[in-house]
Amino acid sequence: MLGKSSNRRSFLSALGSVPLIGGILPAAAGPARGSSQVRDVIADLGVTPIINAAGTYTRLTASLMPSEVVEAIREASTKYVRLDELHQAAGKRIAELLKCEAAVVSAGCASALSLATAACVAGKDPQKIVRIPDTHGMKNEVIIQKSHRNGYDHAVRNAGTQLVEVETRQDLERAVNHRTAMMFFLNGAGKKGKIEWDEFVELGAKHNIPTLIDAAADVPPVDNLFRFTRMGFDLVAFSGGKGLRGPQSAGLLFGRKDLIEAAGLNNSPNSNSLCRTNKVNKEEIVGMVAALELYLKRDHKAEWKQWERRCGQIAKEVRKVKTVKTEVFVPELANMVPHLRVMWDHEKIGVTPQQVHERMSAGKPNIELRPGAKQDITVGVWMMQDGDDKIVGRRLREELQRG
Repeated sequence: MLGKSSNRRSFLSALGSVPLIGGILPAAAGPARGSSQVRDVIADLGVTPIINAAGTYTRLTASLMPSEVVEAIREASTKYVRLDELHQAAGKRIAELLKCEAAVVSAGCASALSLATAACVAGKDPQKIVRIPDTHGMKNEVIIQKSHRNGYDHAVRNAGTQLVEVETRQDLERAVNHRTAMMFFLNGAGKKGKIEWDEFVELGAKHNIPTLIDAAADVPPVDNLFRFTRMGFDLVAFSGGKGLRGPQSAGLLFGRKDLIEAAGLNNSPNSNSLCRTNKVNKEEIVGMVAALELYLKRDHKAEWKQWERRCGQIAKEVRKVKTVKTEVFVPELANMVPHLRVMWDHEKIGVTPQQVHERMSAGKPNIELRPGAKQDITVGVWMMQDGDDKIVGRRLREELQRG
């Protein structure tokens, strides 16, 4: 995060000689299988690797880090640093990259939500910081649209807040009072509520209440990294281990300088603070910076075409089975990348989408499809490695023929 001055060159030198090359298209989501000669601890533990044909789900360990990020982490692991100084330097570099006032690396997006809320509740007041989650007598209400409630807003409640549900603009304005600490917006539910992005920000500014947006899984498009601060959101939270392909246990919180500084005081390594439990080590901080730099230099158009080719490869294979139809679609919000929908006549083929989903997961190799199969199945291709599309297409065809 921003604060005392730091030498950017000194920080970047900690990355060693890692080449963060621009304009690249990763052939795969991460290092090729079997490319390393080091011990395979996962295999030694008897854990079965999977092919990720679902997406950036935490339960499936989200994404794979590019080799440049892994090398930056390895180099950072060989040095001791003052953690506060590294946080400051990394936050300054991230703020430069994202063209915002300030930033901090968090322990995932959920931690970013807790940090943001604590910053809005306790600010920089040492006594209030120590008291959280006991917020008696403090601003401790967070306004949220009813349609934006989700399992991750537990991270907001961790700071000792009460969520006040509203539906309309009028509801929101009536809900504002001297206890209102923050207004929370879930980007993935942006069109489900009656108050959309611009109006939400406008209401926050009108009542001088900080606004936080949870955009955890919402890159690509790359412009989302800049869009929400341009809109006027005071705080923006992203996952670091999804589309950005940084460390799975890292995230980003960025926006208003005073609030980011307050978030830092509520964060590790400060021992008596809400997020002391959400420790971010030097390797994750450095890995997050390296991943963001790499992501911003990526050839996003070429990567998109690669995803479309994977969809095409799988579609070509499964359409060999009678009655099977496919379509490529891009979700309107969250995971906005090409996906393949596979549909068929359940009675004629004799197998349901749920059964195909289960068989793919239990087969060899284990393949995880996008969850929630009902009338059809969805294949997520953007977290695949080279050659996975051919394997997934063949296995899907086999299960449909076997039906």
